[in-house]
Amino acid sequence: MAILLAAVCLAASFAAAQQPLPDAPRPQNNAPAPTPTPEPTPDVTAPVPGMGDNSGATTPDTNPPTLGNTRQTSDPQQNNNPQAPPPGSEDIKTVPTSKAPSAPGNDFDELFKLEVNVNFISVPVTVKDPQGRMVDGLLAQDFSIYEDNSKQAITFFTSDPFPLSAALVIDLGISETTLKKVAGTYSALNGSFGPFDQVAVFTYGNTVKKQADFGNTQHLQLSLLRIRDLVGQNPGSPVVGGPLGSPPNVNGKPVDPGALPLTNQTGTRESRVLNDAILTAATELSRLPRGTRKIIFLVSSGYEYGSRASFAQVLKVLLTNNIAIYAVGVEGNAIPGLSKLDKLHIPGQGYTDILPKYANATGGDVIEAGSREALENAYQAITSQARNQYTLGYTTPQRASSTYRDIEVRVKRPGLLVTAKHGYYPLPPQRETPAANPATTPDSTATPPAQAPPPKPSN
Repeated sequence: MAILLAAVCLAASFAAAQQPLPDAPRPQNNAPAPTPTPEPTPDVTAPVPGMGDNSGATTPDTNPPTLGNTRQTSDPQQNNNPQAPPPGSEDIKTVPTSKAPSAPGNDFDELFKLEVNVNFISVPVTVKDPQGRMVDGLLAQDFSIYEDNSKQAITFFTSDPFPLSAALVIDLGISETTLKKVAGTYSALNGSFGPFDQVAVFTYGNTVKKQADFGNTQHLQLSLLRIRDLVGQNPGSPVVGGPLGSPPNVNGKPVDPGALPLTNQTGTRESRVLNDAILTAATELSRLPRGTRKIIFLVSSGYEYGSRASFAQVLKVLLTNNIAIYAVGVEGNAIPGLSKLDKLHIPGQGYTDILPKYANATGGDVIEAGSREALENAYQAITSQARNQYTLGYTTPQRASSTYRDIEVRVKRPGLLVTAKHGYYPLPPQRETPAANPATTPDSTATPPAQAPPPKPSN
């Protein structure tokens, strides 16, 4: 009996092994059936091997498949058995590359869009109280700006300090005594500039010489050391004749035939090419990039004679390039009793002092300094004033031209002194630059031509 039961169990196990196992459940795809991919249309113009030329045997398809617009093929088996798309690809749409829209908020394309506004006018402004102290704390609404008597909308305003790009110009035509006094203050002059300023050094007498290119304060210190021993002119006016006009003599014969005259017997004036020096410095400054405040820092008596460039020509270059003139007046300029001679001009004898004219027209300043202490204080006052001006900006509605445009800045608070440039030229001067043809340049001693901007009363 036991043997029979074992045989039955063995037969049942053998039968179960012969039956196939059921399939595992398959994942359900509830997504709608995608449009089947069309078959590529054969090239009907190509010859079929073995059949000769069949270019006219088949009509070409007038509706070729395009991306996003597929057609059903003639194969029903292919249409009835579509393949499932990859997961997550149901919402992907393909568009031609040339028609791809820019995604909102994508700033990459904006990096290549540069807008340059050539009509923006920047106006540095100095505001002082009646005691000559700079006034801080003014806001944009405290200012009004006019161009050709038409009020402009102020679109830019800041009271932040600016780094300076300064052309330092030293007059070597002053007396030897004064020049030594100035040389003794070179360390204070170097200390008046900051680490982010760049300064070049020029000297002039009867010619202009560039002593050092633009550099930092360490570079300026080395440049000032190199020119410390430069000499100036002998003090006093030229003597035409008399006992001081010739060496000692006995009975009309010189005691020492090789001795030189004590003074200039001809009485001719030596050139002091102040206009040319300012023009040279302004040309160098105009080549520097924007972003700094450009000034010409003069240590001079202000006397001008013999320059090829006229006052009007140089002033046009200054106003075109937004360059201000700041000066420390020495010698006659530092004597209060002689300050009224700054407008005096004798034909053929040059200008006694044109520094106030330059400073007043460009929005700069002139500080008179007679002593060494006054010189050192003047250096610090000038760089501080130039660096800490208010800066106003507006967009002029006028078209660019070479016509001079008048500017006037007003402050609503009464009793304050406002200093700004008198105007500007919207285009750089070309033929007007005198350095291009010195032979045809008017003499600097002549009256400024009519195209010069009209002078304004000093503030």
